[in-house]
Amino acid sequence: MISCIILFIHTLELKHLCPSEMKFICLTLLIMCGITDSRSEQYEVVGPVDPVFAVAGEDVILPCSVKPNISVVDMRVEWFRSELKDSQLVHLYENHDDRNTEQIQSYRERTKLNHQELQRGDASLKLSSVQISDEGRYKCFIQSKSWYNDATVDVSVEAVGRPPVITVDGFDDSGGLHLQCESKGWNPEPDLEWLDSEGAILSSETAETHRNTEGFSVKHSITVHHSVGKIHCRVKLRNHKLETLIITSNKRFNPWRTSIILISAVVLLIVIAGMLMAAFIQKNRKHDQLLREKSRIQGECENLQDDIGRIQQGEFIYLLFHYLFKVFAFFCICICNAKPYVNM
Repeated sequence: MISCIILFIHTLELKHLCPSEMKFICLTLLIMCGITDSRSEQYEVVGPVDPVFAVAGEDVILPCSVKPNISVVDMRVEWFRSELKDSQLVHLYENHDDRNTEQIQSYRERTKLNHQELQRGDASLKLSSVQISDEGRYKCFIQSKSWYNDATVDVSVEAVGRPPVITVDGFDDSGGLHLQCESKGWNPEPDLEWLDSEGAILSSETAETHRNTEGFSVKHSITVHHSVGKIHCRVKLRNHKLETLIITSNKRFNPWRTSIILISAVVLLIVIAGMLMAAFIQKNRKHDQLLREKSRIQGECENLQDDIGRIQQGEFIYLLFHYLFKVFAFFCICICNAKPYVNM
């Protein structure tokens, strides 16, 4: 750029040229300087050749840098998901700051750019607490005032699911035992297999696979016809393996026997319930009788108390008249025995 300015100054000193020639030379110099300046800002955005493998729940670094290693502090650095239909922004750095107001909701507070590394041309993105939904294709886009370039980063998320669960679906007419094994939360899709007690692989009769935001769920079924033994359900994904064991029996299923046992149990429960109900009713009847007897006794007691009160009241009147009679008799005797008074 400085050399272009010097050439431009020297051109102005060529006073012997006509104005049209001067304009042509100046225009040519400006174009050459612009091309030279543009080439000086050209760079290549470089990402990993192979996919980046991440483990669900852990942190991962998505590599991205420029060549040559020039500073991208003054540039626009944008990470986005190219395959999503709606919002695509994963992280945006612009005007020397992170600007994530339009960021995908699931990435909030989980992305980070190292601003110090931007000075060395490193725009790698740190993604925390990786989720299964983070799997996919990312674009690292870096733009200066006169140039831009991008790189693609493929992310593969590995998630170990829950231990398999074996359920018994019953027996068939021949005595075969129906088993189902299911495990959820895997990514990518795992392998599920049945094994006998000797470790030999058994063929599944049915196999189902479903995928949602939590990952893959697999469910296989099998019918076991052999005698007592151990049946294993094993789910594998790369170096991860989860297994569940069930012990089977050689006792065959008799539907009539089971029906009789079931009916007998129901009848027994009904009889027991009837006995309990009868005992409850009898107890209530006795309780009612006791309440009625208690009420009758209380009534008789009240009547007896009334009689006692009346008797006590009559005795008081008798005694009153008795003493009054004695007092009256005493006065009568006194009057009859009195002597006349003679004045001497």
